[in-house]
Amino acid sequence: MYENALDSKLNKREKYKARLKPYDYYLKEFDTIDFESLGEGDRFYLQDFGIFNTDFLEDEFTMRLRVPAGRLTTEQFSHIADVVKEYDLVMIITARGGIQLHELEAENVLEIWKKLNTHGLTTWQSFGDNIRNIVGDVYDGCGKYAEIEVYDLILQMQNYIVENPRYVGMLPRRVSLGISGNSASVSSFFANDIYFALAKKDGVFGFNVYMGGKNTEVAQCADIFLLKSEVFDFFKAFVEAFYLHGSRFSRSKTRLFYMIEEKGMDGLKKHILQEYKKPFVNAGELILKKVIFSQNEELKDGSFSFCYQTDFARLKPDEMQKIAKFANENSAEIRIGIDQNIYLLGLKERSIPFESPALSATVLSCAGNLCPYAVWSIKDETSYLPLEKINKHGIQIGFSGCAKGCGRHRHTDIGLIGLKTNHFGDTDGGARIFIGAVHTTGSTTGRLLFSMVPFVHLNDTIALIISIYELSGYTDFEEFSHKILSNYSEEFLSMWILGCIETTQILKLEKLDSIQDYEIEKKIIQTTFNKVDFIESLDEDFKKSIRAISKKLWTIEGADPMYKPNINRTSYR
Repeated sequence: MYENALDSKLNKREKYKARLKPYDYYLKEFDTIDFESLGEGDRFYLQDFGIFNTDFLEDEFTMRLRVPAGRLTTEQFSHIADVVKEYDLVMIITARGGIQLHELEAENVLEIWKKLNTHGLTTWQSFGDNIRNIVGDVYDGCGKYAEIEVYDLILQMQNYIVENPRYVGMLPRRVSLGISGNSASVSSFFANDIYFALAKKDGVFGFNVYMGGKNTEVAQCADIFLLKSEVFDFFKAFVEAFYLHGSRFSRSKTRLFYMIEEKGMDGLKKHILQEYKKPFVNAGELILKKVIFSQNEELKDGSFSFCYQTDFARLKPDEMQKIAKFANENSAEIRIGIDQNIYLLGLKERSIPFESPALSATVLSCAGNLCPYAVWSIKDETSYLPLEKINKHGIQIGFSGCAKGCGRHRHTDIGLIGLKTNHFGDTDGGARIFIGAVHTTGSTTGRLLFSMVPFVHLNDTIALIISIYELSGYTDFEEFSHKILSNYSEEFLSMWILGCIETTQILKLEKLDSIQDYEIEKKIIQTTFNKVDFIESLDEDFKKSIRAISKKLWTIEGADPMYKPNINRTSYR
């Protein structure tokens, strides 16, 4: 792989790998690491074993557990809670259904790491250039939409790569992998680098292969159909092909997406075929439909599930122990969803055993300021959202703390990035808004609606968007996006929302026969908002008008930029 280990074109991480493989680092140095005095190389290698630290926050450590398919025994769940409580840690659920612990102190890192790598748990390869936690649908094998159970495949794939010296930290870049044998899934999997989606060919269920997704792109159909018995061999061939042929130069171009961009899907398939060694079968029919799931779902065997909505992915040890105790007493199974909620499966009756701390069922949020790349506490900034309206309609929200997009904001109905701004007076907090993804089937990502909305205006802006959706007559926001929003340009939609705000109206958007025609859109704006002064200055693409009217409407003079419960809301609420 490294024909010239000193090749100056290799990125910095690859140069470290060429000098010392991560697995050899583990064998030689792991037990003697001084966590209070780490070098750059140490920080790089430690990620492969689930430990994250940066040179600019050298006293703060994060540790991540793999939780394949989100499944944990009650014993494992309780054990994690005990560790969190003993060391006074902060725990969150990741957007890949894993568990992440924050605020570890240097003196305790190794001790905590050893305690967590017991009871069948592992932190290995949960960061770094690895196959990350492999995800499936929370109702795998037991829900009424389940056709093929995939948990055994997920374990088989994880066992193949975890602690495998050839692959530990040695891939060109991280790979996210999802697989679902369900015809309706709680969350979309098209943001994964590789996704095995339920499909049918010649009357037989199997999987279509999709590749090249990431937080800002949807995975594309590779035109490959696999039977369940073929998935593991394909997985091994894929891992080896990416290991051998993925780029190891510019770090920003090493994801699978860029390999496909450079070589084409056929080029990638050719590399995989060399390892797979049997002809590919063309894709079958994708079997995937949209379903909005309730808090209690009836399962195939007549038992029920309960969705415990977390405090936007945050969990306290006492909560965990309460959940584990209930699961033990009621012979229920604990599963973590990639929607960051906890599911109890196998309940004898439809019930709500505990009240959830938040309306978070369809709101996905990144780690926020627990991560060094985010500037806001995104989980707290959810207080700016009209959560009751969101929950009522099952609207999927993705909230990221930076453009890296760990909240999958481009793969949801309404996506947000919390950013800093100085464009609107006495406030420095705001969110970029994306809208309109057709995410269930991976058709499109969300489009930019506003580059920045101050937090104090975020609730009313999103409430207005939802109110316009309510007028449409559609019962699913994603269908509204596909049938109505997709016909209009991003700029028109921005102008429509601003016009409604300026005139304090909620106006229905009609379906267009012509798609994104500027002259038609301009005429609609001029006719609808003919008494509004900004109409006179419409430019050729609305952009100057959008900047002017948003500045006028959202500039804050002396206002407290933090949300207050008694803020007067407009009629959009």
